[in-house]
Amino acid sequence: MVHPIKCGPALIHLLQEEQVEYIFGHPGEQVLPLYDALRVSNINHILVRHEQAAAHAADGYARSSGKIGVCIATAGPGALNLVMGVATAYKDAVPMLVITGDVPTYLKGEGGFQDLELCNIFQNITLESFYAENASDSILKLKLALKMLKYGPTGPVHLNIPKDVLEEEVDYSLLQEVVKYNLEKEFNDFPQAVNAIESCKKPLVIAGSGIIWSHSLKTFRRFINNNKIPVATTYPARGVLSEYETLGLGMIGTRGTARANYAGANSDLIIAMGCRLSERTMVGIEDAKIIHVNIDSKVLRGHVNIQDDVKNVLDKFKSLNFPDSSAWLSEIRKNSLPSQNLNLNYGNQKGSLKPQEAIKQILKASGDSTIVNDAGSHTTWVTLLKKVKRPGSVIFSGSFGPMGYGLPASIGCFLACPQSHTVVITGDGGFQMTLQELATIKQEKIPVVICIINNHCLGIIRQWQDTFYQGPFQVALENPDFVMLGKSYGIDSVRVESSDEVFNAVDKAIKSNKPYLIEIIVDPKENIPLPPQMQE
Repeated sequence: MVHPIKCGPALIHLLQEEQVEYIFGHPGEQVLPLYDALRVSNINHILVRHEQAAAHAADGYARSSGKIGVCIATAGPGALNLVMGVATAYKDAVPMLVITGDVPTYLKGEGGFQDLELCNIFQNITLESFYAENASDSILKLKLALKMLKYGPTGPVHLNIPKDVLEEEVDYSLLQEVVKYNLEKEFNDFPQAVNAIESCKKPLVIAGSGIIWSHSLKTFRRFINNNKIPVATTYPARGVLSEYETLGLGMIGTRGTARANYAGANSDLIIAMGCRLSERTMVGIEDAKIIHVNIDSKVLRGHVNIQDDVKNVLDKFKSLNFPDSSAWLSEIRKNSLPSQNLNLNYGNQKGSLKPQEAIKQILKASGDSTIVNDAGSHTTWVTLLKKVKRPGSVIFSGSFGPMGYGLPASIGCFLACPQSHTVVITGDGGFQMTLQELATIKQEKIPVVICIINNHCLGIIRQWQDTFYQGPFQVALENPDFVMLGKSYGIDSVRVESSDEVFNAVDKAIKSNKPYLIEIIVDPKENIPLPPQMQE
């Protein structure tokens, strides 16, 4: 070798060339050669307290920044602890590079300490799971993974590297080798799309997060405004067009707005761009013809399918003749009356604080902060109460919904957009899934505001048991003193029980510009409104 370099430093060099700023992880024996290279790099490593949090933090970073998230763990239990967060990113198509160390190659398959076939596990929750046979293979596969994350369908890509491979030497020239990535395209029904567009009268665009990942936000907004087409979004795409604008109808589907669901039910042509059209989105759609645009052929389910990057399709759409939608927009405004009573007028009444009032005050005090949700009834209230101006400003693990997502995801969200305040809204159940990340937040001085909606139970499950079964079972929570818990980590903490106290506490916490925990005691018996399809 003319210019030898060890595999570990070579991999970190490639990540630096890719302008990776943060890696979220937890060191362990089988990945130490990579950490030794990371130690002398200019990449910031964020030490989480549990590997699940590394994946959620990388996920939050990606959603807020529009860049790839990177997480790292060691073999065996370290790698498996990533699984929850990697699956979350996979279900929401979040671009993430997942690196795991593994036992040395000469011990693979021997049934030894921490030896598992990790690629067999990760292949079901990633776009691709690579095993590095040697140092050269490791470098080429990392280069391929980075190409996939940049030009292919979005989602996590996994690279598993044995410890002895990380310590092997290769020639430095290998780092300059070009790796080709060609995405085979199976569907291109563009001529049929043109015919459908030019003959429709009531078009509706359903926008997905592919618009964000393709970096075509400005092009998309110009296309919508030039053609005056109404836009509904999936949850991850909320804000690609401000929900305060006339053409921005808000989210469609199970928890969709009245405007979006009316449009979905009465449109004659839906152009679904960069989304998966999940069963929850399809709740808002009836008999319209669907043009489905997505770079991932596996998710295409329209009457007319175009497998391509959203940006390329938008460029082709510029020359088309879209119908005059003024009458259609008037129809949507006239007929889309609010369908749910949100029961907001509880702030000045005696008795327990209602969760919807608490969340209303959190959102009011938060202003333009990034809101990070967990899983539970509080997320539904945020969905119903919050209008979104910009993408990445309301973060939620929509398609998988693991409890414990919010706190670690907020770490990545803040690091992606430190100029914006970050507010976490979580439940007492979800918070306790990953509360150890208070230590990470304190150590890294991350000024997130943590709002715990404490109803002393697993609220949404209690509601389903009350509604569809014989009553609550195993959902009551004997919680710790969250204020004392927060203070034990060195984080300012306070408990509030009234509407005014909520607003004042959140306002003070944001202005403090440091980590802050607010426990909010709410009525344990309050229910979220049932979606219309569950009321039948």
